Amino acid sequence: QVQLVESGGGLVQPGGSLRLSCAASGSIFSIYVMGWYRQAPGKQRELVARITGGGSTNYADSVRGRFTISRNNAKNTVYLQMNSLKPEDTAVYYCNADIPGSPANYWGQGTQVTVSS
Repeated sequence: QVQLVESGGGLVQPGGSLRLSCAASGSIFSIYVMGWYRQAPGKQRELVARITGGGSTNYADSVRGRFTISRNNAKNTVYLQMNSLKPEDTAVYYCNADIPGSPANYWGQGTQVTVSS
């Protein structure tokens, strides 16, 4: 079992920055592929970025170059640095822990990010 707790969401103006954090507990953090997903009202949940235990990353086209995912395995934490935020980035952001090919897949409770002037 893995418990995930997100923090760092809030209200920010267009062009601003936020850093989300996701603290994990309950298992060997480094073996999990960690991801950030988001869900806007009326839309499906979508992948924002993922990072493997070794640090390989991939991003959605809509955020590449603006967002950076990173992890600190010693602190059992994954981060999402979001720069140049746009109103269309407004969503609930969820942290995910996954072992590909296994039933292990866990979600946090989500944190709201609102980009508005």
